[in-house]
Amino acid sequence: MNKKLISGLLVGAAVGAVLGILFAPDKGTETRKKMAKKAEDLGDELKNKYSEAKETLREKFEKIKTEAEDMMEKDAKEQMG
Repeated sequence: MNKKLISGLLVGAAVGAVLGILFAPDKGTETRKKMAKKAEDLGDELKNKYSEAKETLREKFEKIKTEAEDMMEKDAKEQMG
């Protein structure tokens, strides 16, 4: 998925959740608890997305590194003989 689309969806979900909580007919303490829980959930989701992106980049880097090493080895063999 596009990075901007994912960011937009996360921001939209967060704004929707906050507005839903603010307009709900609850006491102030309950509203604050709900907002804190939603913020915590969003933080966890962002951490997970960051970890996934970091792992994907690491995998791609390792693949490129291996391919480059293979190409250099092949080139060295061709030059030697």
